[in-house]
Amino acid sequence: MTAYIIRRLLLMIPTLFGIMLINFIIIQTAPGGPVEQAIAEITGEGADITGRITQTGTGETLAPTTPQTSTESRYRGAQGLDPEFIKELEQRFGFDQPMHERFFHMMKSYIVFDFGESFFRDRDVVDLVLEKMPVSISLGVWTTLLVYLISIPLGIAKARRDGSRFDVWTSFAIVIGTAIPSFLFAVFLLVVFAGGSYLDWFPLRDLVSENWSELSLFHKITDYLWHITLPVMAMVIGGFATLTMLTKNSFMDQLHQQYVLTARSKGLAEKRVLYGHVFRNAMLIVIAGFPGAFVSILFTGSVLIEIIFSLDGLGLLGFEAAFNRDYPLMFGTLYFFSLLGLLLNLVGDLMYTIIDPRIDFEARET
Repeated sequence: MTAYIIRRLLLMIPTLFGIMLINFIIIQTAPGGPVEQAIAEITGEGADITGRITQTGTGETLAPTTPQTSTESRYRGAQGLDPEFIKELEQRFGFDQPMHERFFHMMKSYIVFDFGESFFRDRDVVDLVLEKMPVSISLGVWTTLLVYLISIPLGIAKARRDGSRFDVWTSFAIVIGTAIPSFLFAVFLLVVFAGGSYLDWFPLRDLVSENWSELSLFHKITDYLWHITLPVMAMVIGGFATLTMLTKNSFMDQLHQQYVLTARSKGLAEKRVLYGHVFRNAMLIVIAGFPGAFVSILFTGSVLIEIIFSLDGLGLLGFEAAFNRDYPLMFGTLYFFSLLGLLLNLVGDLMYTIIDPRIDFEARET
């Protein structure tokens, strides 16, 4: 097993390198980079018209020099700006270097987890991620736990009552849950329960109230749960359906195996057959997929939910970084979360051996 883990860790290096390279090429060649974003702000075409751009990592500011109407530039909206000013902008954002040099310089820094500073927030990328992470972790943990707590018992019950009225009605509910996008259900919850048009039972933004630090421990817990109820409900609706059917199908497959018929013929109680023999084999694929499910919910499923409920988490941070072409923030978070996803995939494989010791990855590869 040690050799298998080492091989998997070594394989992560080219995998991570390939992920970063492909995304770097796509994003760098796309129009509307950070230089163009800065030019848009300077010329008054951006959302934030300031007439200046703050130098990354310092408190200094850049102001455009006297415009020249004959200026030709490869940047959209740069006509009329002094070429020397454009060159200075390129130096500030690192675009005075060839693309391959920028990439290898970036990867060299990322190896030691130096993600640099945000172009437009003038703060370290690590500090921004750590600041926003509690919100996304809260959503991811609660959503994953609730999805598994609902899906596994429901899937087992459906497998035991396959073809019954209970199975039919719950399948109908699952189809509806699958058909409703999480963001659309979030809007519905917002309109009905958060003061939209009907009831005003839940808050619209943040995970805690402004006076949260002044509350007692009990009221802190209730206040936190009060704020997180609607976002988590919106994320659960789209996640439990797939896992429920996976659990049911896995149990159904195991219930028709020969060892189950043998156990029943020996007179074993049905509960012992189900939970002493079938459960471990049926839950192998379900439980081993927990790390991957958590990563998926944490880093992809919460983007629109955070935007709709005004939750300042990683999803909203990534959306704003992509919108503003904040490359250090985009690539830094991509590198960190890709590495985390690869590590959790390895953890998922190791969970197979924990759940079922008969699985031997070393023997499979020889």
